Amino acid sequence: MLPILLLCFLLPSSHAADFCVADLMGSLTPSGYQCKVESAVTTDDFVFTGLGVVGNTSNIIKAAVTPAFAAQFPGVNGLGISAARLDLAAGGVIPLHTHPAASELLVVTKGIIVAGFISSANTVYYMTLHKGETMVFPQGLLHFQVNGGGTPAVAIVSFSSPSPGLQITSFALFANNLPSALVEKVTFLDDAEVKKLKKVLGGTG
Repeated sequence: MLPILLLCFLLPSSHAADFCVADLMGSLTPSGYQCKVESAVTTDDFVFTGLGVVGNTSNIIKAAVTPAFAAQFPGVNGLGISAARLDLAAGGVIPLHTHPAASELLVVTKGIIVAGFISSANTVYYMTLHKGETMVFPQGLLHFQVNGGGTPAVAIVSFSSPSPGLQITSFALFANNLPSALVEKVTFLDDAEVKKLKKVLGGTG
């Protein structure tokens, strides 16, 4: 009996016990994507080249985020990790936002970035970061990044989830059809300011 048990331990196990490459034909759920069948998995599923490509910052926030989440990088599905590239042109900003499903670690690779977060006690923690410096943002807390110099800045960020989620506060408030009267109530802004922001960000109501 003992030799049979030893043989079971020594035999190679199915890849399903090692990883779960995302089947992007399925839907993303809170527990991730379903696994690809073993015969469809390739080396390409475990390689992502997008973090070496400069993002397009010609937009309203003068910033770009290139994600390497499960949806773009199937090999990270189920592994509890992912990454992204952050490009900030001069004057660029990633507005206050949260990642409901992950903590974030930012490493500046070029330029200067002012970054910070707000705790649930409304305490603010922020710092001006230079090349090689790192800051962490705890899961679910509001945080931001702003170009702190006059030249482009770049950072690589990693997350404790393959699908960290994202909600940008200003877009959540002003880029949808929530009636202006309700937005004014919950933000203490006047009607003119709310309608101005809705117009800028594409909201209605």
